[in-house]
Amino acid sequence: MWRIAVAWLSLLAAAPLQAQEVIRLARIADIPDQYVGGEMLRVVYAKLNVKLEFEDVPGKRALALSSAGEVDGEIQRIGTLSRDYPTLVQVTPAINYIEPAVFTTKLHFDVAGWDSIRDYSIGIVRGVGSSEAGTRGMARVTATTSLESMVKMLDADRFDVMVTDLFSGLVAVRKLNLQARIYPLSPPLERIHIYHYLHERHRALVPEVGKVIAQMEANGELAMLRERLVKQILSAP
Repeated sequence: MWRIAVAWLSLLAAAPLQAQEVIRLARIADIPDQYVGGEMLRVVYAKLNVKLEFEDVPGKRALALSSAGEVDGEIQRIGTLSRDYPTLVQVTPAINYIEPAVFTTKLHFDVAGWDSIRDYSIGIVRGVGSSEAGTRGMARVTATTSLESMVKMLDADRFDVMVTDLFSGLVAVRKLNLQARIYPLSPPLERIHIYHYLHERHRALVPEVGKVIAQMEANGELAMLRERLVKQILSAP
């Protein structure tokens, strides 16, 4: 996991609007954008005088825990999550965004949306909703257990391309020292706004969290926080 100092975590916190003192969220293990989203939410919840804790688990396991109420929610997921997991309540506005991108070892083409990779063999991370939705119906899709294992499989030519968030992919490729072999194609497949979710037992907290996110978005704090976190992770040794 990425350990970086974030000055905003010690920002002044408002008086608590809920009795909740600790919220435990599922966090997809070893996915950099999940780490960024989690640190952004630390700042959001600090303003409500609520402490966050994270449960690092694979993507499918995260949804099993959060939808069953064994943890209190999800850091960030695509906007249609409540359709399949009605016990998870979406917090608006969006907390973050991702840019699913195509990574490869030998191909060169201009990416023109999801259909432009339909004819290739594709690696995705199981439980990542954006990748599962974007490749749905495609013939040769391999769902891997983690981002790192997917990068290693691409390096071993187990599939033609892999799809992951551009930022997360860049971090994972660098971590494995494979920058000379694995590279992203341009442009990203799309930009997807992603949302924080709380289990329905915390429904009363949803508007309070959403209000803080909206305020931080309006004053530019949310964008600056994300930019700083991303830069710190990408520049870390």
